[in-house]
Amino acid sequence: MTGASLGLRTGSYGSLQQQIQNGVLQTTQARKPSKMLLSSSREKEKLLIFICRYVGRRRVAMLLLVALALLVFVFGSFTVNKVWFLNDDAPESNITLHIGSMTPYWSNYPVSSNPPGVEDNLGSNNSSGQISLRGNDQSRASSHPPPTSATTATSVTRSNPPLGHQCVNFAFPPPPPVQSKRIGPRPCPVCYLPVERAIASMPSSPSESPVLRNLTYVHDGDSIKTETHGGSDFGGYPSLKQRNESFDIKESMAVHCGFVKGSKPGHHSGFNIDEADLLEMEQFHEVIVASAIFGNYDIIQQPKNISEAAMKNIPFYMFIDEETEAYMKNSSVLDSSKRVGLWRIIVVHDIPYPDPRRNGKVPKLLLHRIFPNVRYSVWIDGKLQLIVDPYQILERFLWRENANFAISRHYKRYDVFVEAEANKAAGKYDNFSIDNQIEFYKSEGLTPYSLDKLPITSDVPEGCVIIKEHIPITDLFTCLWFNEVDRFTPRDQLSFSTVRDKMMSKVSWSINMFMDCERRNFVIQAYHKDLLEHMSPPVGRMIRSPPAFPGYNPIVRPPMKRNGRRRGDRKSGQKHHRKVVAGSRDNNSF
Repeated sequence: MTGASLGLRTGSYGSLQQQIQNGVLQTTQARKPSKMLLSSSREKEKLLIFICRYVGRRRVAMLLLVALALLVFVFGSFTVNKVWFLNDDAPESNITLHIGSMTPYWSNYPVSSNPPGVEDNLGSNNSSGQISLRGNDQSRASSHPPPTSATTATSVTRSNPPLGHQCVNFAFPPPPPVQSKRIGPRPCPVCYLPVERAIASMPSSPSESPVLRNLTYVHDGDSIKTETHGGSDFGGYPSLKQRNESFDIKESMAVHCGFVKGSKPGHHSGFNIDEADLLEMEQFHEVIVASAIFGNYDIIQQPKNISEAAMKNIPFYMFIDEETEAYMKNSSVLDSSKRVGLWRIIVVHDIPYPDPRRNGKVPKLLLHRIFPNVRYSVWIDGKLQLIVDPYQILERFLWRENANFAISRHYKRYDVFVEAEANKAAGKYDNFSIDNQIEFYKSEGLTPYSLDKLPITSDVPEGCVIIKEHIPITDLFTCLWFNEVDRFTPRDQLSFSTVRDKMMSKVSWSINMFMDCERRNFVIQAYHKDLLEHMSPPVGRMIRSPPAFPGYNPIVRPPMKRNGRRRGDRKSGQKHHRKVVAGSRDNNSF
């Protein structure tokens, strides 16, 4: 009778199996693994060795690192963009968390220069509740969901071009591919009318000036400084009371506006211009283009793509001081004709300020005083090159918008407090004066930018381009803006919003603040001369061989035969002897 089995226990490879057979305990060695299992194990080991061998190589390791970095970058970009586009329901108070970090460029392409939570919707088929702000092209659709009701209540609709207008269906092209070597502000497309159609769209009569009809200017040959705040003999030292009264807009007003001395602007006024030039500047012109270089600070940039009609009818004036004139004459750039390309050179004598950049604010903000019989003006800073016809610029930013004053907003900053700190960090002016100016504006009620200011999208302009119709209300604005520059610092970005907001609180008038990427479409910015002089020219790589000693004849040896061996290989057991020749070290060291 066979005994009952006590059970079978199978161990791992190499263990013993215990069996009870016929009542006798027997021990037998476990079965050997099959050939299939051994082969699979060996294949795994070979695969592991293969992977380790190639991962250890530099190229494969670098490829793996690059792939990992790209994966992390794509995942991070997706997360950031998802938060950017979907996080619109945050409270308006959170805007202060983003001040100073806003940028209008996403994926290296201009998207918006509005504060967080404010998006331009430029499509002709605007959905209800979406913000549509003036100053941008019409048909870029908003990627944001509709804003909150509080924002909607302050939104306005931007005037669309009339039916049949060539740019009515203009749309931004898709963003270009990301380029790691090209970062920072970039131009964006702008739809311009052909020059002939732009000229035809010029209004036949001046725009209506709200409230203000008659504007005159203060002349005071004996102006004396009576208050602690700044000012100048050229500006006339208006008191704080006079300053405050100048913002109370009436039908007839007399304000300080530079040139307080002399019989007329440019004549014994501290910003003196030759009589022949004054006669030329008093002529009537529909449109002028003006710029200035003081202190030999920039190099004249010649306009491009200017139509024959513009070259015939639009004069280009460049104001320079005597220092810049001397340099241009010594460089044979300027001769007796007083013309440099398209620019007619106007030399200014007895400049009123020791700071060249402050002197530049005189023609920039007071063109209407120097050119009393001009309808429209385009001002560009001396470092800029105009590359679009002036008629097309005026049609795009004034006539098409039914506006009479246009300026681009800053490409990054939209808050005056942030702009002041940026000026201090960059050493644009002394910190004490900037702080005093900001503290004064704070005492008058200046607050950081918030969504409550909509439809105003920025308090900081990029003031290197000003497009203006010369009517009383715009002339008053630039007069009061100049008075702030004369009283405080020459950083006109700091005083722009104060003057604008004080005037807008009195009259129904606004400024077209268009995107800075649009400005970059029609002007190219060059470096200031001081930066160009410190830039070293590009130097190509040159391979120079050391000079030979006199009487030295190098021995040319035939190439060595390698006999199938690589360089550096040697037979086993072979000793490597190095010959040392006296003097060879000195010769090679030369």
